[in-house]
Amino acid sequence: MNRTNKDYLVIALKGIAMGAADVVPGVSGGTIAFISGIYEELLGSISNVNLDLFKTLKKEGFKVAWKQLNGNFLASLFVGIFVSIVSLAKIISWLLVHHPILLWSFFFGLVLASVIYIAKQVTKWNPLSFILLISGAVLAYYITTLNPLISENASQLFMFLAGAIAICAMILPGISGSFILVLLGAYKPLLAAINNRDFTTIAAVGLGAIVGLLSFSRVLKFLFKHYKNYTLVVLAGFVIGSLNKIWPWKKVLTYRTNSHGEQVPFNELSVSPFSFDGNPQLLYAVILAVIGFSLILLLEKLAVKK
Repeated sequence: MNRTNKDYLVIALKGIAMGAADVVPGVSGGTIAFISGIYEELLGSISNVNLDLFKTLKKEGFKVAWKQLNGNFLASLFVGIFVSIVSLAKIISWLLVHHPILLWSFFFGLVLASVIYIAKQVTKWNPLSFILLISGAVLAYYITTLNPLISENASQLFMFLAGAIAICAMILPGISGSFILVLLGAYKPLLAAINNRDFTTIAAVGLGAIVGLLSFSRVLKFLFKHYKNYTLVVLAGFVIGSLNKIWPWKKVLTYRTNSHGEQVPFNELSVSPFSFDGNPQLLYAVILAVIGFSLILLLEKLAVKK
């Protein structure tokens, strides 16, 4: 595929959007990848990391191997994600603390519109499709209602498995990898490892993430190739079920102490804006939800026009 520098800049911008989504606990970068039209290419490029790639590197050199990897695409995307996490993390973290309802409303509208976008990709519906849609939605919703574990088990094997599971969730539209870490009880040990510069634990999580990413991307690539409609239906269900996690109005049930020693919400329950304990900011919330929803429709129109 011949791409210009402008094309790679656009890919980097999509990476920035993915990074911004991943910073928000409960929003998946995989959702952004899907609605921006790069999801299948991302899966295919990641699954190119295999023994054949290393054989190509040994026999034909770096240039040919880089092309086989689709390296320019991955490099542009990951640069965007990195820039986004570094530059936007503090801003989004500030918004989560000071304007959570408005931020969640924007993402709620965005993710809600992505359900319609994904559903439009399904070319044929049948009874099994609706069963899979409902099953995916129920499973994702159930995951969002689980009580997070408080685990003292920070063994290297446990952290490796946590990294592998979390990264699998991260590339699934609708499911947040950081939220899975919280559910498993691995979020706090990982933060502690980062703060204490425990490189052994960090490496265990990183290695697990690499193994999980390389293996799960192949599974998803296979499903898209042979069962695309059913895969899309399940993913749409995941996104529908995940809407509970990003519902703007929450009642905090329990708190946790973050890496800065601050009390932050740990377990929450979705409530009606009319029974919300505080200012529901309903008008602004609706406006931002509509903006997020409209943004996806605009992206879809631009993609069709292109």
